[in-house]
Parts: sequence; C-alpha cells; structure tokens
Amino acid sequence: MKEGLNILLVEDNLLNQHVVLFSLKKFNHVVTIANNGVEAVEKFREHKYDLVLMDIMMPVMDGLEATVKIREIESSDNFDKRTPIIALTSNTMDNDRDKCLSYGMDDFMTKPFQIETLKSIFNELEILA
Repeated sequence: MKEGLNILLVEDNLLNQHVVLFSLKKFNHVVTIANNGVEAVEKFREHKYDLVLMDIMMPVMDGLEATVKIREIESSDNFDKRTPIIALTSNTMDNDRDKCLSYGMDDFMTKPFQIETLKSIFNELEILA
C-alpha cells in the first residue's frame, strides 16, 4: 500500500473512527475525520485528498448525498483526477454495492473495517505501494 496518503475518513461512530484511524496510521497515512456528510463536503472543498472512506448511514447528510456533492465539486473545479471514494457500511446486500457505485463511489467495504480488504481495493484502484 502506498505510504503517506492524505485520506478523508467520513464516519459518525467514534469507535469506528478509532479503529480505522489506528489501522491507517500504521502505514503513515494522514487521516482527516469528518463526522457527517456536510463536514465531508466542507473539508473536501478546502483540501485535496488521495482517498475518501465514506460511511453510508450518517446524520445530517448521508454518504450517498455527500458523494454526489463531492463529484459535483470535482467537475465544477476541473479536478485533474477523480478522487477514489470507498463506501464503508454494515449493509451487505448485493444491491447496496450497486447503489453506492451508482451514486459515484468507486468501491464498497463492509464493516467491521479490514485492512487487508482495503489493501486489495487499493491495488484494484491502482493506489499502489
């Protein structure tokens, strides 16, 4: 896995934040936390990220709507490349993955968070070591 990524973690659950943060910091990634979709969109407007890990079910603005807004920012600001957004969810139905992809996400991970699954997604999306 590439070291030193600038990652936006969008997660409203404090325990989940700590688990993901602990796992990612072992690889020297810089992680910024947003507690909901509104915060995520605000932070995305202010900074460029190499990756967004997006919870789906959150108060204020869910991850699907936040993803749509982030994709709008990218298109209006003429970003040079699309920022990978990976859904984090406890939903495991087949159509949940399809729904996330249809909203502009690039991949889908179920909770609890598994670093090996994330490494595999990084390889698939060519966010390589």
